[in-house]
Amino acid sequence: MFLTFEGMEGCGKSTQCKKLIEHFVRQGHDVLHTLEPGGSRLGKELRRILLDPKNSDLSSTSELFLYLADRAQHVSSVIRPAMEDGRTVICDRFADSTVVYQGYGRGLDPSLLHHLNDVAVQGLWPDMTILLDVEPEIGLRRALTRNMQDNKTATEGRFEAESMAFHTRIREGYLTWAALHRGRFLVVDAGRNPDAVFDSILRGLEEKGLG
Repeated sequence: MFLTFEGMEGCGKSTQCKKLIEHFVRQGHDVLHTLEPGGSRLGKELRRILLDPKNSDLSSTSELFLYLADRAQHVSSVIRPAMEDGRTVICDRFADSTVVYQGYGRGLDPSLLHHLNDVAVQGLWPDMTILLDVEPEIGLRRALTRNMQDNKTATEGRFEAESMAFHTRIREGYLTWAALHRGRFLVVDAGRNPDAVFDSILRGLEEKGLG
């Protein structure tokens, strides 16, 4: 089984990933928790480039192909081998992030981005994508607080530094993309407390026969 979490900065992906992993481990699953960018050895180097605020001049096209390179390596060296071994894979961000951020956020063609991602992932798409939806003001405030607490403002704050208009486009883009692929997406209100959010996730998984 392959599950992914999506959403804007500060939506609570890390918290909900942890809760879901604990849930599946209790059920006896062998779980791999991974993330993008940075889920492979090569990806760790690409993550440093992609998230560093000093690289604010990175062009939209350069950004796109760095993410695609990260994803292609991640699938071939980490995700697919784990699935072939019968493991449950839970990934913090995947191909939908690129469609939304570089498409709805940066203005590239979402259809083209979906095609390029399909090449990068070799046709491997999640069984379910959990979209944690939150108001941009709330998410950004959470993300900035987290980065300050984790001392990551100078190393992983490039997207948090974007304008509120950008974050609003990201939120709207996610909702639009999820509506276009509603058979795969579970949209959850992430503005509530973490336990209430997790209860909604479990109900959604059970309805899809994945709980």
